[in-house]
Amino acid sequence: MKQAWRVVVLLVAVCMLGGGFAQALAAEGGGGGHRATREAKTAILLVAFGTSYATARGPLLAFEEKVRAKFPGVEVRWAWSSHQIRQMEGADDVDSPAEAFARLMEDRFTHVAVQSLQTIPGQEFHMLVEAARRFEGMPKGLKRITVGLPLLGAPEDLEAAAAALLAGLPKARTAKEAVVFMGHGTHHAGNAMYPALQYYLWRQDPLAFLGTVEGSPSLDDIVVDLARHKPAKVWLLPFMAVAGDHANNDMAGDEEDSWKSVLAAKGYAVETVLAGTLENAGLVDLWLAHLDEALEALRQ
Repeated sequence: MKQAWRVVVLLVAVCMLGGGFAQALAAEGGGGGHRATREAKTAILLVAFGTSYATARGPLLAFEEKVRAKFPGVEVRWAWSSHQIRQMEGADDVDSPAEAFARLMEDRFTHVAVQSLQTIPGQEFHMLVEAARRFEGMPKGLKRITVGLPLLGAPEDLEAAAAALLAGLPKARTAKEAVVFMGHGTHHAGNAMYPALQYYLWRQDPLAFLGTVEGSPSLDDIVVDLARHKPAKVWLLPFMAVAGDHANNDMAGDEEDSWKSVLAAKGYAVETVLAGTLENAGLVDLWLAHLDEALEALRQ
């Protein structure tokens, strides 16, 4: 069944690019001025990068429950944007965004509010927006698609996110101990949201630092900053939706190049917290607010 849906998505994409999809519908009597008015049918599509850790699915499902409670009666579905993760065992039941749009179209939904669970407006987010653009307005398809902003989608999100991150710190952390959040990072321009968030963290807590695995600021930058403050202890937390592979290995792993090992080698006592941002109530509220805006935009 999953393979069949991939074929459907491929055919839809080919027709969209070549204009054949509209012609095919017209041949069936669905084109021109003879199209019957369809009753509006709304759905929510939650889109995450995905995770290879079964234990990390819990926060995703908990977020879904919050969405269902906040918007009762609205269909809620999932898609994962990572092709690699969707191919892993146990994840082959999850659609890609394009597959999810095609399935919603087949199920005769007309309006879809998409909520990105990405952290920044990077490459993954922009690919999602492009997929939505291609599926919106197709004959007999989805009349309207709106995409909610990622966690750090607007300037006003930065101060709110900084406050939520600091409010969610373990109670055992003292004001003299440093906190380091590990984000993913990217070479996309959206990476600028990380240093922007660092500014707002420092305004509220001079010992709160944010680094990335693949972007900037890097772990090397953080090591320099920590050396200036000389904290005795460093708390490490992931700044990612779920505590998956990066959090368990790159951040908290025992390998010598993990963030925990590098900082321990510098003489710091290191405490790791394996809880993603979907386990932070304030950040969840920020995502829900973006989804609320996306649903509101459907009505406009």
